[in-house]
Amino acid sequence: ALKCLTVIDEYTRECLAIDVAGSIRSARVVEVLSRLISIHGAPQVLRSDNGPEFVSCALLRWAASQDLDMALIDPGKPWQNGTTESFNGKFRDECLSMEWFRHRLEAKVVIEQWRQHYNEVRPHSSLGNQTPAAFKKARLSTTQPEAVLQE
Repeated sequence: ALKCLTVIDEYTRECLAIDVAGSIRSARVVEVLSRLISIHGAPQVLRSDNGPEFVSCALLRWAASQDLDMALIDPGKPWQNGTTESFNGKFRDECLSMEWFRHRLEAKVVIEQWRQHYNEVRPHSSLGNQTPAAFKKARLSTTQPEAVLQE
């Protein structure tokens, strides 16, 4: 079994992380988000679906302790999280469906390579055909991004 926790910045469309594991529990979500906050700073809002790892008391307590606002999408309404749903579709079509992973370590390496390509090489029509890296470099000096959490 392979589970992927994806973290997307809604403003830049940058994929900040794809955490690959056999299962994703709230403690792992907290660990990944804590690491990302230490690198990128705290987002204005964490948006996610209502998966058990995102609505757990542990994650909600952690978010409150970090002064993070949580925005949970309504159940059955993926369009409320369109940026991440679009990303996850591309990730599935362009990476996961194209590979046959023999073990988790191989999956982690291939998925990280795809994530870097997505951020640094692949142009995005929603960013004026720039890569997320180029868009971030050109625009983030004056605007604070809003990260999105999605599995």
